Amino acid sequence: MLITSIRENFSEIIELLNQLNDEDYIFCHPELSNATIGEHTRHIIELYQALIDNYNTGVINYDKRARNILIQTSIIEAKKAINSILSKIELPNKKLILEQGTLQIRFSVDTNYFRELLYNLEHSIHHQALIKVAIIKNQNIEISHNFGVAKSTIEFKTQCAQ
Repeated sequence: MLITSIRENFSEIIELLNQLNDEDYIFCHPELSNATIGEHTRHIIELYQALIDNYNTGVINYDKRARNILIQTSIIEAKKAINSILSKIELPNKKLILEQGTLQIRFSVDTNYFRELLYNLEHSIHHQALIKVAIIKNQNIEISHNFGVAKSTIEFKTQCAQ
């Protein structure tokens, strides 16, 4: 179920990317403190990459992610990175250590792969909500009504409507 939700989430992102050109992707949006959709997309991707790429070592540190400029400036590269993640994501749950800090480790905590996948999914939805703020004024872009909305919020609203 979790992997299915992640696949659906990335599918929403790819649907958005398919409607953009590279100029739209790298446009600095005042609503996002002059950040770009590309920067937010790269950030989503790189946290998943940090998790998957460090799965075998058992030590995850999102602060030490790659920050690949190509992913934030090229829609093609972003889609390649997403497809790579999706091809590698189905791994068994196992214990991991999550570290914080780049030059010096300031904090570490026990975690596990599934918990970190869930964190990454929620993190992605959060950044999609920010992206939605930037694109909502563009009449040419169609996104799902639930783009950037947490599953719990969708369930709550559905429950209230009944």
